[in-house]
Amino acid sequence: MADVFDMIIAGDIPAYKVYEDDDVLAFLDLSQVTPGHTLMVPKTHVADIFEYDEELAARVLSKLPKIARAIKASDDKIIGLNILSNNGEAAGQSVFHSHFHLIPRYADDTFDVPMPDHSETTTEDDYRALADRVASHMED
Repeated sequence: MADVFDMIIAGDIPAYKVYEDDDVLAFLDLSQVTPGHTLMVPKTHVADIFEYDEELAARVLSKLPKIARAIKASDDKIIGLNILSNNGEAAGQSVFHSHFHLIPRYADDTFDVPMPDHSETTTEDDYRALADRVASHMED
């Protein structure tokens, strides 16, 4: 079943496009968390980052800097940019078609991405065990 991004890619739903090529489509997010908030979606349907293969990842993710630079250049008031991707329902993903939010940051915006700091309660042994566990699952 097609999701909203598939329908936008197919042209069945209009979008405020900012970039398009054979691999990706970038368009304004209707929520506009901050002015210029853009979504970049792969034209190949993958639900989340876990479904990318190396080739698709290279073709899609390599477009992020180009789109980010265009957003930043579009307004002298932009002083930074968040690039966010929620992967899986537990991470807040609501449309199960991989997508990246490019959210411009301005000196006076109030948008915040909470990042709790657990460094005070994480031991050296915890860090080693976590690093070893992730590294042991690294694909070639």
